[in-house]
Amino acid sequence: MSLLGGDPRPWLIAAEEPSARWVAITDLLDRPLRAPEAAAARRALLADPGTQRLLALLPDWEADRVLSGHNSPGFAPNLLNLLADMGVQAGDDERVERLLDAMSAHQFADGKLASYGRSRLSPKPIWTSLLCDAHAITEVLVRFGRAETPIVRAALDRMTADLATTPQGPAWACIPDAATGFRGPGRKGDICPQVTLEALRTFARLPERERPPELLAVARVSLQAWRVRGKEKPYMFGHGRGFKTVKWPTFWYDVHWVLDTLGRYPGLWEGPNADPDDRRAMAELGACMIAYNFDPNGRVTPRSCYRGFETFSFGQKQQPSPFATARLATVLRRLDVLTEDIRAVDVLRLGSSKGGTGTPVPPRTLVEPAVGFEPTT
Repeated sequence: MSLLGGDPRPWLIAAEEPSARWVAITDLLDRPLRAPEAAAARRALLADPGTQRLLALLPDWEADRVLSGHNSPGFAPNLLNLLADMGVQAGDDERVERLLDAMSAHQFADGKLASYGRSRLSPKPIWTSLLCDAHAITEVLVRFGRAETPIVRAALDRMTADLATTPQGPAWACIPDAATGFRGPGRKGDICPQVTLEALRTFARLPERERPPELLAVARVSLQAWRVRGKEKPYMFGHGRGFKTVKWPTFWYDVHWVLDTLGRYPGLWEGPNADPDDRRAMAELGACMIAYNFDPNGRVTPRSCYRGFETFSFGQKQQPSPFATARLATVLRRLDVLTEDIRAVDVLRLGSSKGGTGTPVPPRTLVEPAVGFEPTT
């Protein structure tokens, strides 16, 4: 917390937004999920009108035949990930379970989970198997407790088999859809930053013994996209202001998604296989997330939002958002070991991608723990 201008935790615990309270209690104060204060926050979360509005937005995967839209906040897996970030869990709501059942019912013979959509090569909507959809569907099924089902095991096996040797190193590329031949943008065979992060996040939710052994190398390749941003840019995945400023709700390639994913792989910055350049890159990303998103009081006022979420604190740009603050603080929490490395970064001097115009990390200050809070390191 010493990297922020102020300690947001007392404000978060007192927030009217139950999702922010739940995230702060469980992720920033390390209270057990069954602790009385955590349980109370979850009860309030499930009863909250905002949570119920999001649950009402969940589509009928069969009847609605929602078009594939992995880059839309309304895409069903993106809504499910948002609800999970807020504290909704497996078994909490029948609408979630019905949607997960429907997603599980559409799987190709090769193991990929399908979504319904159209492309330039397929004007008529059909069930497709692009990895940016299949990986997102697999992640939410894992996240909501279905990792051990045969359907999800087959999807995870397919995900492992699709790990490729790209020009950048081991990663996931964009594989053409089997039915239409359509694939996403970029050079054939290159790493797809979004698909790769989706896979890394999914595997990070599994026990380590169930993960492919190459994942640390894949995480290093994903981080390399930031390190070489001045010489090489994946098509449509830049690292300028739009990357550094989180757009809410979060589900796409930006500084938050990179750190939220790679922060689950501490071997990047510590241990026998750590690379000092990777450690430096993680510190730069952490400094950028602070500079472009936190205010001097250690709070996050959204600077970019998708339409349709105006009734949520993260869907407006006038006031600090407790939920956005709690989520970004949680991501930073995983980088505690890098605190002094982050403090040493001057975002105004970072090369390429237009450098920076955010507010640099403030000088070292001693953050006194609030009453009832445990000291931070």
